[in-house]
Amino acid sequence: MKIEVIDEAWQQARRCESCGIRELVLFADLNKADFDLIHHPITELEFKTNEYLFKAGDQADYVYTLRSGLIKLVKFTDDGRQRIVRLLSQGDLVGIEALDNQPYAHYAEVLDTALVCRIPIVEIESISQRSPRLYRQLMARWSKVAMDADFWIEELSSGSAQARVVHLLLYLASLSKKDEFYLPSREDMGAMLAITTETASRIIARLRSEGILRVLGTNQALADERSLRSLVQ
Repeated sequence: MKIEVIDEAWQQARRCESCGIRELVLFADLNKADFDLIHHPITELEFKTNEYLFKAGDQADYVYTLRSGLIKLVKFTDDGRQRIVRLLSQGDLVGIEALDNQPYAHYAEVLDTALVCRIPIVEIESISQRSPRLYRQLMARWSKVAMDADFWIEELSSGSAQARVVHLLLYLASLSKKDEFYLPSREDMGAMLAITTETASRIIARLRSEGILRVLGTNQALADERSLRSLVQ
């Protein structure tokens, strides 16, 4: 994990004001007066694939704004099986349960190298008490979590195995700003979609043989999105 700490809070506030993805992140609506309320350093962190931002049960002192990369939120069943409950991408808030004075509920594991801003909970609580703009953003983030959960249940945890895989591929393609997109391992697909690794492998192999999906290398793929959509219509 690479860490860059901004020692002066006002210096970091200036960086937040000019952030290239500011319109997507928690501080999107803040003005200069709001940024002047920042007193604790916000830390910029880079996590590599398979590193954890935090683990379930850890004390939740921070939330993280995801600037780039991809993170999976994982729970483990009583028999030790992995269940991926959500994927987070650019602009998402990681560890949002910390805002409700709860320990982290999931393992936040990096799938694709992630650049995040780590924000102290005390800072968010302080600003939100004095800024209706931050409060609105927090409510919007809670709403997005609810919508993402609905999507995960309706599209990725129900229907045929092929439909689940296709919906996942379309979702991953929608997250990417490039033609290619992140392709999870077959094990991760199984953990996301509640299907076996073998089933995920068989469906991916079929899509490749039909020319609908092209694997470019480790965890990267291109897809004929029109053909994918036709499979679930």
